[in-house]
This record gives sequence, structure tokens and C-alpha cells, in this order.
Amino acid sequence: MSRESKSRRRQHGSIRRLPSGRFQARHTDGSGHRHQKTFDSRIEANSFLSLEHADQLRGTWIDPSAGSVILKEFASEWLRQKFDLGPRTQELYEGLLRLHIAPTIGQEQIGKISPAMVRKWFSDLAEKFGPTSPTPAKAYRLLSQVLKVAEIDGLISRNPCNLKGAAVEHAPERPVATIEEVWDLADAISNRYRLLVLLAAWCGFRRGELLALRRTRIDLEGRTISVEEAVKELKSGKRIIGQPKTAAGRRRIAIPEPLLPEIASHLASYVGSDDEAFLFTSPGNDTTLRFSTLNREWRRATETVGVSHLHLHDLRHTAGTLAASTGASTPELMLRLGHSSPQASLRYQHATQQRDRLIADRLGDLMARPEGTIAGADADRGEEAS
Repeated sequence: MSRESKSRRRQHGSIRRLPSGRFQARHTDGSGHRHQKTFDSRIEANSFLSLEHADQLRGTWIDPSAGSVILKEFASEWLRQKFDLGPRTQELYEGLLRLHIAPTIGQEQIGKISPAMVRKWFSDLAEKFGPTSPTPAKAYRLLSQVLKVAEIDGLISRNPCNLKGAAVEHAPERPVATIEEVWDLADAISNRYRLLVLLAAWCGFRRGELLALRRTRIDLEGRTISVEEAVKELKSGKRIIGQPKTAAGRRRIAIPEPLLPEIASHLASYVGSDDEAFLFTSPGNDTTLRFSTLNREWRRATETVGVSHLHLHDLRHTAGTLAASTGASTPELMLRLGHSSPQASLRYQHATQQRDRLIADRLGDLMARPEGTIAGADADRGEEAS
């Protein structure tokens, strides 16, 4: 028996020499489908069959035709089937896919995307947006998530997204408002939004949480505010009021005592008598305040005070910093700011209610207005139409 005959019998599949002189390797997968590939030499064909057979035995074999689907098409279909995404996340993913994935690496077949291609794509994004932009990291996380699904579906053998640190956002540290700046901003903004500034700075509420607050969530006697909902506003202008993103976002926190008269005055002047009335609305409107109206009011106030660099969300950062200065522990800060995993929130919530009241009391002590500043808002300046 010839050496060539023995070699052929040992092979998984078969090799035949074509009239062109090249060698065609053929084998059958577990489903009975035949696959073939042509090589310049019998040695290359033989190596190919050996590797294919080894992958089938390990259960890692991938049908080469499976990876021929175009990435942007696969990603679009995956996103269409993601029913567990919130509306804002859905909108974010659609934008990242349309603007930063589909026009570039999204044109490639999934099976041909290599770690080098991912590295080049990410490097181009990082160069375009700069080191402090969160966009490259967000786009990379989405790409990695999509390709992980492709791996699970058997379209590729391994996710090519393996860049260390690429998924980490490197946003610059935001500033913290001083106590004097907080009071000045509360004085500078329209009276009906004064309380919004104070709640953001002393209780750490997010913008969406503030705009979803209702009369029934305020317990002046018990000195607490409950967060049960949040407003989400899409780029289309559509507003959605629903539960916070995580279980930790639903919380009840203690109010610093100096805020109680501010809250009582606001309820009497600007909030309807119905329990479900929103705390913050536009004049003559009983629906929750629009983001654009609030942003306009905020810009005017920051320009008046001379702190245009401050964002409204910076007041939440201010609240966390001030609470930490009272000696609050990490779990207590997690509870107060609603900034933890659901498991951590449930674990610490009951144990820290009394401590949260103490934190609020100490925050009340900090609220004393710095000497030499003008106290109170100008009650006669009137309302500004939104």
C-alpha cells in the first residue's frame, strides 16, 4: 500500500487533485453538510482537514459560511430583538450603531473581523473624539456585546474584542459647587425652581428623579422624600415616566431640616392640591417640566452667578461630596444617592435609615449661609414664562 493511500485513509474527509494542479480538501460537518476548500499543496490541504477535524472533536468548529453575515445587519437584527432595553438605552444603542459602527467596521463580515481590525477601529474613534470623550468606550462596549452574541450563536469561534481598558470611560472629574454657589444659584433661578436646585444639591436627586417628584412623595412630618419614578425624555421630545433604572434608585431619604420651610413654601405656591401633582411644572401647566425649559432656566442662573461651567448634574456630585464630609460610610452614600446595585441597596437599606437621618441633620448644619452673602430670593421678581 502506498504512502499516499495510507495518508488519504487517515484523513478526516478527502483530498483530490484538480486539473489545475491544485488540491481540493472536502469534509462533512455534523449536520451532513459538505464543505470544501482549495490549496496549492497537498500538505496545506491535509493540515486544513486535521484542524477542522480537531475543532469538530472539541466542539469549537464554526461553519465558515455562518460568519459571512455583515456586522451591521446582524447588529440591527439583534437590537430589534432586544425587548429588555429601556427607551433611552435603545435610543443610545441605535445612535452608536448608526454613527460609529455601521459606517466603518459594520461593513465587514463578522467572520472576518479580527482583533487587529477592532483595535484600528477603536483607535480611530479615540483619535476623533479625544481622550475624555465617553463615546469610544460606549461604542466599544456595544460592539463587544454584539460580537459576544455572534459567538454564542456559533457565527464566530471567539469574540475579537479583547482590548484591555477600551470599555472604560475616562470622563474628566466634574466640579463641586461651593455652599455659597448653591445658595446663589437657588436665588438666581426662577422662584418656582428654587427648590429644585436645593434638592439637587442637598439630597442628590438626578434630574429625571426631580422632575418626577409628586406631592405624595413628600412627608414633611416624617422629614423624608421618596423616589419612586423618573422622567426620561427622548431626542424626539417624547417623555416617559417610569421606575428608576435600578432597584437602588427607588429610595426614601431624610431631608435636612433647613429645607423643610423651603419645601412647605414651594408646595403652597406652585404645586396642585392633588396627591399626584408634580412638584416642578411650567407656569399654567400641570404636566412635568420639560428638560429644555429646565436647561434654559439653569443656564440663565449660572450666567447670573458667574458659574457657567457648572452643569445641573454637578449638584448631585456636590450632594455626594457634602454627605461624605459628614462621615457617611460608602453603603450610606449608596443608599442616599441611589447609586448601587439592587443587591447592595437591599442589603443596607434597613440598617442605615437612622444613620441617614443623622446625615441629613449634619447636612442641615452645613446649610448655614456663609456670612456676607445676600439671604433669600427676590420675591418680587415675578415668574418667567417657559
